[in-house]
Amino acid sequence: MNVFALLFVVVGLGLIGWLTARARAVRFDRGGQKRLHSLPSQHGWYVAMWTVLPALLFIAVWSALSPALIKDQVLKSPAASQLSDFAFERDTILGEARDVALGRADATFDDTATALVEPMRAAIAFYGWTGTGIAILLAFAGGAFAFTRTSPTFRARTRVERGLMLILLLASLIAILTTVGIFLSLFWESMRFFAMVPPQDFLFSTHWSPQLIDPNNPGKSLGAVPLFWGTFFIGAVIAMLVAIPFGLMSAIYLTQYAAPRVRRWMKPLLEILAGVPTVVYGYFAALTVAPAVRNLAVFLGMPFASAESALAAGLVMGVMIIPFVSSLADDSIAAVPTAMRDGSLAMGATNSETISRVLLPAALPGVVAGVLLAVSRAIGETMIVVMAASGAANITLNPFESATTVTKQIVDLLTGESEFDSPKTLAAFALGLTLFVITLLLNIVALRVVKKYREAYE
Repeated sequence: MNVFALLFVVVGLGLIGWLTARARAVRFDRGGQKRLHSLPSQHGWYVAMWTVLPALLFIAVWSALSPALIKDQVLKSPAASQLSDFAFERDTILGEARDVALGRADATFDDTATALVEPMRAAIAFYGWTGTGIAILLAFAGGAFAFTRTSPTFRARTRVERGLMLILLLASLIAILTTVGIFLSLFWESMRFFAMVPPQDFLFSTHWSPQLIDPNNPGKSLGAVPLFWGTFFIGAVIAMLVAIPFGLMSAIYLTQYAAPRVRRWMKPLLEILAGVPTVVYGYFAALTVAPAVRNLAVFLGMPFASAESALAAGLVMGVMIIPFVSSLADDSIAAVPTAMRDGSLAMGATNSETISRVLLPAALPGVVAGVLLAVSRAIGETMIVVMAASGAANITLNPFESATTVTKQIVDLLTGESEFDSPKTLAAFALGLTLFVITLLLNIVALRVVKKYREAYE
């Protein structure tokens, strides 16, 4: 049975369990002779949870395990004896047979795959109906178990609350588990890279040329310092020089000077920038800003300036993250108690003095958090630097020269045709791990700053 159809059946069984348990709980209190501990609907939710949740958990686990079981059964069939020992080729043929067996394709391109269609179809049907039967059986068993426990004194309300708390806890752990999974995957592949390239060569060498790797000394060509510098120069210097002043000043104007009617249409227009796809910013940087920056460099006496300059990518990136700084600064300034502003004005301070000496210090935690969030967003930006920045790894303070970033190099390394076990490809995971650690440290610093100044102004 199709997964969505199976989910529909399980949810339907849960609805039946809810209605049945609620009706039974209502009969317990008929005539007013017995007082229920919990409401009839809470008895219904208890039975519905026991009907649906075990079945859903099994469906999730079975969906992850069944492809391996199907593949194992197909490989045991006589038709699989002619499959290649090469894993990639074998998986390709099995994929063709699976597409035909599921109706996604009309025919295969390989005779071996054609012979595997029927064994694949039989295996899919067997494990599909097996999973369906077990899921429905679990739904019935869970619902029957919960239904037999319903009674006037049964504490269904407490059990339902505990179940909801557990569901909310699992939902909150998804982000943590995802982060841990990302870190472990990057860490594992990075360790494979550092087994080939010494960490000191990667972290402290200034020569980056993955196209010319010496097999005897790969670390000589994989020094990532120019990438770290380019990422910092474009994302944390040039972009922040644009985003922080304009974002902070727009937040001050919208909260302290703008009329309510102006704020109503100006704030949404500003936040539209956050919804523009980054590829659009990339086109804008490559086709409009980069030529203008190059013409400016020529006008300033630099005839050999690159059209793929750090300044072009940094300017557009700064415009993109203005809403991050502006929105958080706006919310932080607006959250400052009105009594602090009124007290400052009552003491004779001007509006600008009140903003600079009262409101901004009080709103500093939110402003700093917005700035560091914007820095993290800029450091991890990909499309703008892919389309507007250069691939040349340079260490320079001249914004009109070419520069590259970690994210652009990750894209270049993983879109080539190199072997996955080569130092060139594995270097992308080491760069990703380094970028992950940097953004994690930025978030830790933001939390520390917010905590420190929040204590000072509470």
